[in-house]
Amino acid sequence: MSTTTAPDSSNAPKVREVVTLKTQKVDIVASLLLSLLYIIGLIVFLLFVLWLTENFTWKAGDLTVLTENVAGRGDHAEGFERDIEPPGAEEVEELAEPTLAETLEAVTEAATSVAASVDAIDSNSTASVAGTGRGDSRPPGPLGEGDDIIPRFERWELKFQAKGIKQYAQQLDFYKIELACIGGGVPTVDYAFNVSTAPQKRSGTSAEENKLARLYFMWRTESPLKQYDKQLLEQAGVRTAGRQILKFIPKDLENQLAHIELDYAKSKGHTSVKEIAKTVFESRPSASGGFEFVVIEQRYRNPNG
Repeated sequence: MSTTTAPDSSNAPKVREVVTLKTQKVDIVASLLLSLLYIIGLIVFLLFVLWLTENFTWKAGDLTVLTENVAGRGDHAEGFERDIEPPGAEEVEELAEPTLAETLEAVTEAATSVAASVDAIDSNSTASVAGTGRGDSRPPGPLGEGDDIIPRFERWELKFQAKGIKQYAQQLDFYKIELACIGGGVPTVDYAFNVSTAPQKRSGTSAEENKLARLYFMWRTESPLKQYDKQLLEQAGVRTAGRQILKFIPKDLENQLAHIELDYAKSKGHTSVKEIAKTVFESRPSASGGFEFVVIEQRYRNPNG
């Protein structure tokens, strides 16, 4: 009798199950549907924007330009009246046509007449030749009628808050302010611009600048910023020795300053620039990363200001 021994199961090799990840069809379909939804949503959004731009328009806000009609007496004498001063005896022009006898007499006595005129002008007796007018009540300035206000070039003062020449130059370029030099035997007006990056120079005539009618400021006292102006002008190739340094501000900035000034005055109970005697602006860094002018001082003409 033979016996068969069953193999020992403990010594048999073990079989390991290998699990592999495969993309199911449901996942593929879901991904395609999700991508399609994204594309459809983007198309709908673009169509909405297109419709919005065709049916609605946005216009730039209107900025009111604040102009001032300043009175000035020109070459008229200062006084309390505004009457027309009658001319003196030497200024009266003979309008009537002389007769023949008067003409012959004028020819024969021309020398004595001229001498008498010169003596009358040079004499200390002015009662016979002076007019009777009492002057002009308008303030100094170009001749013209206008409001009784202190002009901007007299009542405005600009200050700059800067830690160095670099920050100061950045403010000038931000406001598009041009530095300039006049006088010193030079017939032209020499300007410097782009002073914070690559200072450049240009020249022009006073007649060209008068056409622009830009407001300008000049230094009244010595200041470290005045030395910065000289350095920036010289970097642009402008000679500064013996010349007057000016700052020309653009019309847009002038109008912005006028609005800032009037808004500040209204916050203090003053409704018109006629009441303002002095406004001091200071340029400071703004929250948006640029710079802005703010009023740091304002004085008024009335006793209650």
